Amino acid sequence: MGIIHLVSLIIYKNVIIFVSLYIFSTLLIVPFVAPIGGREKVKHSKKIKPTNHMTVLLNRNYVKPKLNKLLIETEKELKGTNIEIHYLDANFPLLPHLSHNDGAKIDLSLIYETQKGIITNKQRSISRYGYFEVPKPTEYNQIERCLKSGYFQYNYPQYLTFGKINKDLRFSETGTKKLIKSILRNDDLGKLFIEPHKKNRMNLKDSRIKYHGCRAVRHDDHIHIQLNERITQVYKNVVRTLRLQKLVHFVCTFVFREK
Repeated sequence: MGIIHLVSLIIYKNVIIFVSLYIFSTLLIVPFVAPIGGREKVKHSKKIKPTNHMTVLLNRNYVKPKLNKLLIETEKELKGTNIEIHYLDANFPLLPHLSHNDGAKIDLSLIYETQKGIITNKQRSISRYGYFEVPKPTEYNQIERCLKSGYFQYNYPQYLTFGKINKDLRFSETGTKKLIKSILRNDDLGKLFIEPHKKNRMNLKDSRIKYHGCRAVRHDDHIHIQLNERITQVYKNVVRTLRLQKLVHFVCTFVFREK
């Protein structure tokens, strides 16, 4: 019993130390490190919220300022509706989401409604991931094609629900389409990922709505949006050019200075 007690004390102390260091870094280190990588916290408002507190606790809420701007502009488009923007996962400055490694991408929750068609901001799973809005028998089934092709990871989000809730709710085509169309009005949007059957069901035609491919995971439980990378790349090229011009100017000044 003495050994078990000693081991328990050691584990307990280590857990306390880890939690203390994590809270310290979350409050006092990460907020100052993030801007170095050109990122900031998602700006919360009446309509822009994390889907759960773990998103913030785990520092999954850091994005580029331009993505914050996109969310704020989308919020303005949703004025007069009861639709809210609930984000799932953006980025952590040190340990990124597989494809969210640059602060230019974020996942958003789908919109649901009651059986009477009243839009609600409640969700179907605790994590907000993993509750799939599957294709109807008459709809194109990309999920089945991916799984039959050997991409077994495509279904992985089903293990991330942490429990299914609000079983009386149903997917809101009207609410989700309104959210997506509000996002599409922003020129800074580069791509939006949803499953093909969802795009067809909501009759969405915008060329920026893309299919993410079988190597990712299925997107009929959330919406993925990302910034226009072409604009970002042009900006980077301009900055590099200006820096190069300054360097050339400095070198020429140094070499040809009067002696």
